[in-house]
Amino acid sequence: MPLREVVQFPDPRLNKVSEPVTEVTDAVRALARDMIDVMYDEPGIGLAAPQVGESIRMFVIDTDWSDQEIGKQPRVVVNPEISDREGRITWDEGCLSVPNYNAIVERDETITLRGTDLDGTPFEERAEGLRAVCIQHEVDHLDGILFIDRISRLKRSLYVKKRKKQLADELE
Repeated sequence: MPLREVVQFPDPRLNKVSEPVTEVTDAVRALARDMIDVMYDEPGIGLAAPQVGESIRMFVIDTDWSDQEIGKQPRVVVNPEISDREGRITWDEGCLSVPNYNAIVERDETITLRGTDLDGTPFEERAEGLRAVCIQHEVDHLDGILFIDRISRLKRSLYVKKRKKQLADELE
């Protein structure tokens, strides 16, 4: 079965606020498996359900893997909530849904993540650095926010112009 396609800017599905998962079904588990496959294939370190066209509050993350089969430890997070934000950090972010662009974004340095796993078991995790940045990036996707929404208007408009030209060139 082919991998799901990553939804890319300026697709309006990326700006939609995702719905909570009311029940973890076999379909939700299958979506999570698909998302993990896409995340590693791209390759990326996180992927939110809206990035594969599903408007539910779930993401997958693995900030420790190094493009090798060994060491993959994906975490699926259903209905995530972030609290206990501390400090500020800047990070050079990119996104599978925002092709060919990176930008410096300011985020919380340390956070607490609450959510459930695919068995419906609640968990809490304290995260910092790259992991905290990645979690915030993925939760933003669930809220219809892209990292380019967090940069200056000028930088964003330059990217939008570049992306429109790229899409127009692809149609020729």
